[in-house]
Amino acid sequence: MDLERAMHALRAAEEALPQAEDQAARAARQIKAEARTRVEKARTELHRAMAAEYRAGVRQVDLVKRTGYSRERVRQILRAAGIEAD
Repeated sequence: MDLERAMHALRAAEEALPQAEDQAARAARQIKAEARTRVEKARTELHRAMAAEYRAGVRQVDLVKRTGYSRERVRQILRAAGIEAD
């Protein structure tokens, strides 16, 4: 490759860089938004399952052990589901 072609290739690559960065940033934002949506759906499903388990007779202390949430967090989740936990 001669010097002129090498310089032309470098300039073309440098000019394309901002557009490539913008595309990558948009793609990353999309991926993050989709991941956040999946997390929120999973969290909602977990909270529903916790409320259903409690209504079916599972003790709050058992929900704490099974989920790893604190007792207060389990209470908050149950209250949000309309349940006044012990």
